[in-house]
Amino acid sequence: MDLFSPQAAPAEWLVIATGLAALAATVPRRIWLVARNAITIAHEGGHALVALACRRRLMAIRLHSDTSGLTVTRGRPTGLGVVLTLAAGYTAAPLLGLGGAALLGAGLVAVLLWAATALLLAVLVMVRNAYGILSVVLTGALFVLVSWLAAPEVQALFAYAVVWFLLLGGVRPPFELQRKRRHGGAPDSDADQLSRLTHVPAGVWLAFFHTVSLSCLIGGATWLLGR
Repeated sequence: MDLFSPQAAPAEWLVIATGLAALAATVPRRIWLVARNAITIAHEGGHALVALACRRRLMAIRLHSDTSGLTVTRGRPTGLGVVLTLAAGYTAAPLLGLGGAALLGAGLVAVLLWAATALLLAVLVMVRNAYGILSVVLTGALFVLVSWLAAPEVQALFAYAVVWFLLLGGVRPPFELQRKRRHGGAPDSDADQLSRLTHVPAGVWLAFFHTVSLSCLIGGATWLLGR
């Protein structure tokens, strides 16, 4: 299939079914603890991409088995660049989901799959620990296999499930961070670092993360359902 050839959307009930499948990977804690690795890849990839866009030097990305991650950059310790870099983590998965929903709304399934593969390859180049390499390689291999071997109908269902997961899975981490902070945890979270840099309360940054993720979910769902 030509990369830029629009593909007809699956039946609405199939689109809804992929959304329910993504929801099933997001809500139950045991499944989420595994599936969240994909959100962490997006989170750290968001930090890395914006850091490069802001001309910061990207040193390393680390992904851990507890689904935490770390992106190390070098540059000015203050200023707009570092603020944007820190703000990009929790917003990355929802915004990627929204972009993916826009592509699917235009029928560009193949573009979405290969763009996701390219982004995963870019992240892989900077990962510096074994678990992180394994996580990205397995995720990327899944995208390559579906892109090369699956029928167009299967590719479309896979793409819809991935986008739904980014949208739905992007909503949960800010709530998890909010709960940790309520119990005195995560003192060096993105929200707390942003608070120290900007003198804006961490709670305001959390509200920003919530606003972005929920807005992307609403907008993305509208595109996915063709409304």
